[in-house]
Amino acid sequence: MNSNPGSRNLVLLGIISIGIAVATTAISLVIYHNSGDIYLDRSRPGFLPDETEVQPKMEEDYSFPNSGRITLEDLDNYIKHYDENLDMIDDLPAPFSEVPLSDEALGLPAGE
Repeated sequence: MNSNPGSRNLVLLGIISIGIAVATTAISLVIYHNSGDIYLDRSRPGFLPDETEVQPKMEEDYSFPNSGRITLEDLDNYIKHYDENLDMIDDLPAPFSEVPLSDEALGLPAGE
């Protein structure tokens, strides 16, 4: 059997490209782990926030039960907590500015 040299080169190219992709992915994962950036990824389960980021848990739960009556006292309690949370949001200085994503706010070293 006479195999086509073009198909052999194509298979070789595919194997080499897969090898390069695996190697570069492995290198980037090692760098990601060794640099400590892996601990900044908040989407990972088991992420432990800094002590300054932990907010105390609310003392009382103001959610409503799935069934049953809702009294005027329940509604007043809910509105009170809702207004407190809304005030905390309103007190944020310029929440949609670029300041929360600045290098200083993110703790990144200043570029040189």
